[in-house]
Amino acid sequence: MPDFKYTALDTRGKKIKGTLSATSAANASDILKERKFFPVTINEATSKDNKEGVFDRFARINNKDFAVFCRQFYAMLNAGIPIINCLDIVQQQTLKKRFKNIIADLYEQLQKGYTFSEALKQHADIFPNIMISMVEAGEVSGNLDLIMERLSIHFEKEYRIDNKIRSAMAYPAVLAIVTVGVIVFMLLVVMPTFIGMFQSSGVALPAPTRVLLAISDFLKTRWYVVLAGLLIAAFLILRSRQNEKTRLAQDKFILKRMPILRDINTKIVSSRFTRTMSTLIGSGVELLTAIEITSRVTGNKHVEKVLAQVAEDVKKGVGMSEPLKHYGVFPPMIPSMIRIGEDSGSLDNILDKTADFYDDELETAIQKLTSLIEPLMIVLMGGIIGFIVIAMMMPMFDMLQTVS
Repeated sequence: MPDFKYTALDTRGKKIKGTLSATSAANASDILKERKFFPVTINEATSKDNKEGVFDRFARINNKDFAVFCRQFYAMLNAGIPIINCLDIVQQQTLKKRFKNIIADLYEQLQKGYTFSEALKQHADIFPNIMISMVEAGEVSGNLDLIMERLSIHFEKEYRIDNKIRSAMAYPAVLAIVTVGVIVFMLLVVMPTFIGMFQSSGVALPAPTRVLLAISDFLKTRWYVVLAGLLIAAFLILRSRQNEKTRLAQDKFILKRMPILRDINTKIVSSRFTRTMSTLIGSGVELLTAIEITSRVTGNKHVEKVLAQVAEDVKKGVGMSEPLKHYGVFPPMIPSMIRIGEDSGSLDNILDKTADFYDDELETAIQKLTSLIEPLMIVLMGGIIGFIVIAMMMPMFDMLQTVS
């Protein structure tokens, strides 16, 4: 079905522009009139209008995009608008071309007779498993609008956590980049000027100065070796994350033994586990399916493996709290709260409150980490630059002593 670009007037006389799918320009005009719009111009969209640019193809669809999508969907479903019309309206309001084209494809799949969840499954590489499973449960139970509201809240909270982590790491990352830039500038530009002057005066260079001079010469003449080393290191790190056994070992080390980051990582995993389980169970997804989906959104392979073992125990008729307590991958509070939820029959509410608790704990832990990293980075930066300055000044002192 072709797309048509239109300009129309709403009931207040305000001009609006957008794109919609229709069989013909006349059909597009009828659709606009049904929406209480007065068509002004309707033209068939060219392939160039929907074509994704180079940057559009690599644009990441994040939790914020999913949150907005689900929130808009909920508002329209709650107002009684059919699903297919909801997709058409959301598609017009979406700014990211890649996401816009995906929603347009969902619209076409629904017109062909597929259900909403079946259309989402065709883009399983884009839409999270939690969204597909919950939409499927909502279609069966007939409360898709409430499901979309739950999903919007879930993705909004996930986006807030991601933002907190990025914000906490932004300052140290910028400071590290500035430090490296200043060091490289001093070694390649400033230091050779001073050292050349001292060497011409015949002053013997101290050991620290000779070491820095050797580093400076190496960077100037063998810069490609440094670049190749950095690229190889980055490649090996990425490759190690793709290897199942290596990543499992890394994630287990980070979660169990890595200083400082261990506490934050535990809180991140705990928050994601409790929130996702609460969202899925509260939406009517069966427990085993909820555990399987949750294991993949924690972001930790060790936790994923443990939750797979928990699922096997649950299949044998054991409650979820006992194996979680046995494997000890989560703080003791989580199995205890789950036990209370299982006994009271309000597991989703208990998990939701637990997730809020760990969100607050995570924010406090991130603030502590940031307050610890910032002074350490400043001291490290000052120490390295101070050493370079002293190494450059030492020949000058020697030269003054010789003169005197």
